[in-house]
Amino acid sequence: MTDDDCELLIAGGGLNGLLLGIACGSAGLPCTVVDREDPAAMLDRSFDGRSSAIAYGSQQVLQVLGLWPAIAAQAEPILEIRVADDNAPLFLHYDHRELGSDAPLGWIVENRVLRRALIAHAHSLPSLALLAPLGVGSVESSPAAATAALSDGRRIAVRLVAAADGAQSPLRRFAGIRTTGWRYPQAAIVTTVHHEQPHAGIAVEHFLPAGPFAILPMTGNRSSIVWTEREELAARLMSLSEPAFAAELSARFGDFLGAVEPVAPRWSYPVGLMLAERYVDRRLALVGEAAHVIHPIAGQGLNLGIRDVAALAELVIDARRLGLDIGDDALLWRYQRWRRLDALLLAAVTDGLNRLFSNSVAPLRILRDLGLAAVDRLPPVKRFLMRDAMGITGDLPRLLRGEPL
Repeated sequence: MTDDDCELLIAGGGLNGLLLGIACGSAGLPCTVVDREDPAAMLDRSFDGRSSAIAYGSQQVLQVLGLWPAIAAQAEPILEIRVADDNAPLFLHYDHRELGSDAPLGWIVENRVLRRALIAHAHSLPSLALLAPLGVGSVESSPAAATAALSDGRRIAVRLVAAADGAQSPLRRFAGIRTTGWRYPQAAIVTTVHHEQPHAGIAVEHFLPAGPFAILPMTGNRSSIVWTEREELAARLMSLSEPAFAAELSARFGDFLGAVEPVAPRWSYPVGLMLAERYVDRRLALVGEAAHVIHPIAGQGLNLGIRDVAALAELVIDARRLGLDIGDDALLWRYQRWRRLDALLLAAVTDGLNRLFSNSVAPLRILRDLGLAAVDRLPPVKRFLMRDAMGITGDLPRLLRGEPL
């Protein structure tokens, strides 16, 4: 494929950008993904220590696009979720068996495993070009086309540009799209631990006064830790020696799985909320964290981006099959109407949960503990919440329903 053949340019070769390229390229649309990072560096263990929760609906997308076989062996099913408030005796328990299906609630997968599968699959598609390391300097749009200026001097004329270039999206800023958001006084510490006892596929969300402490089941006797802590304390924890850090982690983890030992480097990430005021501009669509960033409290950030990908890919491929312009304003506004409410609602829910639980105010503790216990005793409500967390409620794109584009 030559630059002249490209119809869709995707700025950003992270998880969402690569997935969008694969979804559209698999349907025969000539696409180019441009990323500033060297793909070899992105596959290194030191690049990103995070793991992601893959909801059932998101797994359907990966399955339909032929990616799941390369991921499945290193994906750990989430069979149950236990939500507890500090040391309160009341808690909320989700169990996939309550839905009358063998399908798990989701899977935990290391980001490097996802990235490896995506890059390998991208290279196998004749309709998809991956240009990296390379940047998109600017985009000029007209009623007929968009022209992207690349950092190596090339200019590519395309029908549509998708900005999947992250929370600090240069293309979003270049288009003058404003954002609303804030930083939380928290940071997320991420690492992987080994424990003596098997986790049985149970994910634990333990709310502490400084923020949630999530224990997410991984393959083997391992769990991914997402430890949200006050920003100033997180910095001190990151500077501790290995034994001192392990002791602090173990104190919060508890002994329900036996002795716990960190087995991976630790990373720290800022925590914030950001919503783009609009998702589109002329011949431009924002995807993933270029459009929205939410608190990691529910582990839904990547799933939200995958829903963006599935919706935009469906609209684009359907339009092309009808011989229509894939960068048409009407198509882009349909994309925004489809996706923006989902992101707004999830941002509000995660923000509210973080504010409700990340404190030690006695009256609030009583109310929230009673609330957890009440939901736990309302099977219809629990089933709805489980299905929603699985990404199988609402107006779903075909890929999330397990159907091809």
